[in-house]
Amino acid sequence: MKSRTQTSRQGQRGEGRLKAIIYTAILISAVYIAVKVVPLYVAEYQLKDKMSEQARFAVVNHYTEEQMRDIIFKTVQDLDIPAKREDIKMANTNHGVMISLNYSVPVDFIVYKTDLTFAPSSEGLDIMK
Repeated sequence: MKSRTQTSRQGQRGEGRLKAIIYTAILISAVYIAVKVVPLYVAEYQLKDKMSEQARFAVVNHYTEEQMRDIIFKTVQDLDIPAKREDIKMANTNHGVMISLNYSVPVDFIVYKTDLTFAPSSEGLDIMK
């Protein structure tokens, strides 16, 4: 006949293994989601940075709207962002140039599919005014 301490130790060992499996599954899921989502946010950040740069220096460089749109669209293509050239909006404001773009990226998490929507924009201030 087994003593009480031997019986309780066997039950504890099983619980520890189950917790380890659950924590490992959660960790693997978090890494998988990060691999799918983080590059999308990095690309959006890089695009916003390029838009800010173009808006800031639009007056100094004497670029037309079409030239700026071409530069932004080249960045969009380099970053594999699913947006069209026509989606890039430009407007002259009292303060300078405003550039904006709205786009969605489909993300497939195997068990769940969703669209992440991004709307980077930038307004360059005209230092000459």
